[in-house]
Amino acid sequence: MAEQRLSAGTRELARRVLEGEWGLALADLPLTLDGRADAAAASPAMYEALAVKLIAEQAPVRIDPSQRLAGSATLKAASWHKLPIYRNGETSIWSTSHLTAGFDHALQLGYGGLRRQVNDRIARGSLTGDQLDFLRSMLVCLDAAAIWHRRHMELLDRLIAESDGERRRRYSQMRAALARVPEEPPGDFREAVQALWFLFCFQRLCGNWPGVGRIDQMLGPYLRGDLAAGRITLDEARELIAHFWINGCDWTGAKAWHSGSGDAEYYQNIVISGIDADGNDVTNEVTWLVLDVVEELRIIEYPVAVRISRRTPEKLLRRVAEVQRLGGGTVAVYNEDLVIRALAAFGYAEREARRFANDGCWEVQVPGETAFSYVPIDVLQILQEATGTAGTGPIPEFADFEALYTAFRERLAARIEEFHRLADRHVLGHRGAPLISLLVKDCIEKARGYHDRGARYSVLAPHAGGLPDTGNSLYAFSTLVFEEKRLTWREMAECLRSDWAGREELRRKTLARLVLYGNGNSEADAMVRRVFDDFLELAGRVRERDGVLRPPGVSTFGREIEWRAHRGATPDGHRTGDILATNFSPSPGTDLNGPTAVLRSLGAMGLERLANGCALELKMLPSSLRGEAGLRALVGLLKTFADLGGFFMQVDAVSPEELREAQRHPEKHRHLTVRIAGWSARFVTLSPEWQEMIINRSQQDAAMADDARPEA
Repeated sequence: MAEQRLSAGTRELARRVLEGEWGLALADLPLTLDGRADAAAASPAMYEALAVKLIAEQAPVRIDPSQRLAGSATLKAASWHKLPIYRNGETSIWSTSHLTAGFDHALQLGYGGLRRQVNDRIARGSLTGDQLDFLRSMLVCLDAAAIWHRRHMELLDRLIAESDGERRRRYSQMRAALARVPEEPPGDFREAVQALWFLFCFQRLCGNWPGVGRIDQMLGPYLRGDLAAGRITLDEARELIAHFWINGCDWTGAKAWHSGSGDAEYYQNIVISGIDADGNDVTNEVTWLVLDVVEELRIIEYPVAVRISRRTPEKLLRRVAEVQRLGGGTVAVYNEDLVIRALAAFGYAEREARRFANDGCWEVQVPGETAFSYVPIDVLQILQEATGTAGTGPIPEFADFEALYTAFRERLAARIEEFHRLADRHVLGHRGAPLISLLVKDCIEKARGYHDRGARYSVLAPHAGGLPDTGNSLYAFSTLVFEEKRLTWREMAECLRSDWAGREELRRKTLARLVLYGNGNSEADAMVRRVFDDFLELAGRVRERDGVLRPPGVSTFGREIEWRAHRGATPDGHRTGDILATNFSPSPGTDLNGPTAVLRSLGAMGLERLANGCALELKMLPSSLRGEAGLRALVGLLKTFADLGGFFMQVDAVSPEELREAQRHPEKHRHLTVRIAGWSARFVTLSPEWQEMIINRSQQDAAMADDARPEA
C-alpha cells in the first residue's frame, strides 16, 4: 500500500477525474473555417494557424474548484489525434505526435521570447513567400495562445469575485501563478509548474500529442530556489506536481481514438534523473516528488522513464523498485550510459546525446530538436518469404544452411534498400503545424515547419520487428534440418506450410526441446545476434542522406498482432496465428531460466550500436516482489540490466489470474493497469487480442534473478 502524502482534496479530485468526469464532458464542437474567405485562400500553415486561433476563441474553458493549475484540453476531437476543426463535415487534419517538444526552451523564453525570435527572423529577410507565410502563421498561433490565456484570466477574475473563503484563496493563488506566464519566463516554482502545464495543455487542446520530457531538470532549479528562500514546502510542491498529473487525465473516459491498444496512449511521456549536457546529475527534489505522485495516484497517462546507470545511488534504485512492484508498468528505465554511447556512435555530439529523451514511446531522440518517424520492417516475414515456408508456390532448395541464410540476407538487403529510397524522399507529412513548430529548433530560423524539414534533426528510423523469432527460426533450421537431419529441408518446409498438420507431437517436442533466445543459450543468442548484426550493417550503409538521419531501432509496438496475418508457422514449434515476440523480448513462453538469463541474452546483442533503441518487457510475479527480499531482488535486477547492457526495460507486476479475472468481470477491475509498449493502459480497455498478448507474456520470478538475490 502506497503511503498517503497528498491532501484528501487532491486524492478526491484524482478519483473523480480517473472515473471519467472530465473525459465524458469533452465538447465535440462543430468548429469550422468553412465559408471564411481568409481560410479558403490560406496556405496549409496559415489554415492551421487560423484554426488554432478559432479554437482559442471558442473552446470551453474549465476551471474546477479543486484544481490548483489552470488550463484544460476540453475538445473531444483533440483526443482523436486530430486538429479539432471540421472541414466539409469532418476532422481531416492529423495532428503531431512522436516528439518531445522543446518545453525547456519555451520556459526559458516565454511566448514573448518566441515572438521576438519570429519577428527578428522576419526582419532579417532573405525569405521566400512560403517561408514568410509560415512565420506569420506562427505569430497567429502566438496570438491564439494569448487569447486562450486571457480567457482563463477573465474566468478567474469572475470566480474570485463570486467566491469567498478557501475557494476564493485557491482561485486567487491560481490567478497569481498564471498572470505572467507563459508569456514571460517563470520566476518561481508555482509559476514554472503552471507555465509548463499551460504550454503543454494548449498543444493538447489543438490536437498535438507531445512528450513532456525531463520534468525534473526543467522544474528542479525553481523548487530548489524556493525551498532555500522558504517560499514553499515540499508538501506544497508535491501537491502542485500531483495536479499536473491529474490535469493530464482530462481525456480519461472519453473513449478516444485508439486501435484496441488502450485508453491512455497519448504519448505524453516524462523522463527523470540522469545527467545533463555537461555531465552533471540532474536528480533533485522534483525527481522524488514525481515518484511519490505516481506511487500514490497510480495515474498512467504520463508514462515515466528513469535514466539509471552504474552511478545511480541505491536510494533512487530502491524508490524506483518500490513504485514498479505496485504494478501498472508506469515507471520504466533507460540504461543511460549505453544510450549515450549509442547516440554518440551514430554521430550525435556528446552534449546532444546526453540530453536524450524519447518520442512519446521509448525511441530516443534529442528533445526539442527532432522531427521523428519510423518505418516498421517485419524481419520474420522476410525470412519466411525467402525460404518459401509460408504461402504457396515452389519451395526453394538449399544445399546447406549458409545457402538458406544467404537467400534470407539478400531479401533483407532488398527491403532495407527500399527503405532508404523511401527515406530519400522523406517529408514527414503536410506543410503546416506552425503551433508545434514553435517548440522545435530550428523551425523559426529555417522558416520551415516540423513536417517540412524545419527541425534540426529530421529522422526516419528503420525498425526491425520479429528479430527474436527470426533468430529462433534460423537456429531451428540449422539444428533440426542441417545438423541433426531430423527432417529434410522439403519436409520442414511442407510441415510449416501446413501449420504442422499431422505433426503435433513433433511440434510439441520441438518447442520443448530447443533452448531459444532469452535463456542465455550462447548458440541461440549468436543466431539472433547474426540477424541483428546484418540488419545494422545493411541499415548503417546510409547514416544520413538528403538531410534525413536513419538511426536503427528494434520494435513491434503491438504489431506482432496484426503481423500474424502475413506470417506462417515457425520451425521452433509456433503455429500460424501465435502471438510472437514483442520488441526485443523473448517469444512468450520460451524464456524459462529467469529474468537474469533474459538480460544476458539481450546484452549479448551489443545494443550500444542501436541508436534509436529497443525495449524489453518483463512481467513479474507480484508475490516474488513482496517484502524486503522482493524489493532487494528488483533493485538487483535493475543493476543487472545496466551491467549487462540493456537499453530500455519496462517491468510490470501482475499475475495471469488477476488478468483472467478482469476479463471475466471487467466492471470490477476498471482501474487495473498494465504496461503495453511505450505506454500503459487500463486492461479492460484493451481489445481481446491485446489482452491475450499481455496475458501470454512469460511470467518471471524475481527469486530466479541470480545476480539480484538479497545478501544472506
